[in-house]
Amino acid sequence: MNSYASPIGGKPPGGPIPPSGYYPPPRRRFGLWLVVLFLFGLLFLSMLSNLGYYLESTSGAGVGSGVRRAMDEAVTENNDSENKILIADVSGIISNLTLDRSGMSMVRWIEEQLKQARDDYAIKAVILKVDSPGGEVLASDQIYERIQSFQESTGKPVIASMAGLAASGGYYISAPCRWIVAHPLTITGSIGVIMHGYNYRTLMDKVGVQPNVFKSGRFKDMLSGEKRPQEVSDEEKAMVQGMVDSTFQRFKEVILKGRNWSQDQDGDEGRALSPAWQDFADGRILSGTQAYELGFVDELGSFEVAVDRAKSLAGIETANLIAYEKPFSLSSFFRFLGKASAQNKVKVDIGLDIPRLEAGRLYLLSPTFIQ
Repeated sequence: MNSYASPIGGKPPGGPIPPSGYYPPPRRRFGLWLVVLFLFGLLFLSMLSNLGYYLESTSGAGVGSGVRRAMDEAVTENNDSENKILIADVSGIISNLTLDRSGMSMVRWIEEQLKQARDDYAIKAVILKVDSPGGEVLASDQIYERIQSFQESTGKPVIASMAGLAASGGYYISAPCRWIVAHPLTITGSIGVIMHGYNYRTLMDKVGVQPNVFKSGRFKDMLSGEKRPQEVSDEEKAMVQGMVDSTFQRFKEVILKGRNWSQDQDGDEGRALSPAWQDFADGRILSGTQAYELGFVDELGSFEVAVDRAKSLAGIETANLIAYEKPFSLSSFFRFLGKASAQNKVKVDIGLDIPRLEAGRLYLLSPTFIQ
């Protein structure tokens, strides 16, 4: 009887064809082990993420902590100078929404940059690079207050450099700056307040949906999109309009105070507000040239003009341009894991590009942004 030993690879070495009873040994399967190793890898990364977040929280860099971590400094233009000018970007919608897992919002980010610039003697000026259609009233006002406080406490000038769009809330945060530079084609102005919403009761009636409302007071369902237009009382409309008017009055006070303070600092070198400036504070957008003629901005030019003006106001001849970056951390590196779960939302495409404006919230937004 012939016997066949099974060599490596399962194929007999030469000789006659093996009998029908010969079977090569099964190949090793690594699929299950690869799945197990992959799952253990994900678990390990998750543990690293949680550990990094815990260490940041206990070391004072977490949410609500009073201890600040120094931000990383990036040189955007090296001029071999001991002096520095900080470039702080404000791009997109101005909001108090958190930007990352640490709880950092746009307002907090601007605040942290100004705090570090305050403590750095080498920083002689700050350029606020604005490219924004505006945003939330409260967030805009908080940034305004921080810029105003920074200049008063340090004596370091903040120069607003308006890019393509610096309207409504974008102008609101520029108003307290020592100097405002706009490009002739910058879209600015849009001085006003808006509360935006949709009434969908007619659509509900068409599809046979009836709301059931239980409320503690007759105004508890103010601004509800479920109410028929004729159910909105004049008293309710007056209350909402009163909120808009009082916020608008605050906007005009911010402009007047900021521009007058700038005039006190710079004298005739800057631009004074036109006596008729309030006639143009009706929500209309303005070009950079029109804003200059009305005294809303001090100078027309590019970002480079703003840099030259910052050096002039700070009394220096040269400076390195720098920007702050958030320090690297394990939690920030893995924060996409947390974002993924938070973004599991059902979205319906109805063919309209509608801005994400929350009903019942006051906004300082350019009409070019609201569709």
